[in-house]
Amino acid sequence: KEEIVKKARDIFTMLSPNNKVVWDDRGNIGKRYRYQDEIGTPFCITVDYESLENDTVTVRDRDTMEQKRVKIEDLDSVIN
Repeated sequence: KEEIVKKARDIFTMLSPNNKVVWDDRGNIGKRYRYQDEIGTPFCITVDYESLENDTVTVRDRDTMEQKRVKIEDLDSVIN
């Protein structure tokens, strides 16, 4: 888990200069998604063990609920 948190922090730092980002590691993923939906967060980015293996994350679109794997290097263009 420590490696996942580090990867997530790196992504947070990478996206922060050009985007409004929020760190949320409370509760389970379903509760996190529901809370972010309630406050209007357009995209949620989930870092998991697969992220460590292939430098991808899951991006969830609030409006469509679609989830897709995205290369970390492409994140900025995907969410903007």
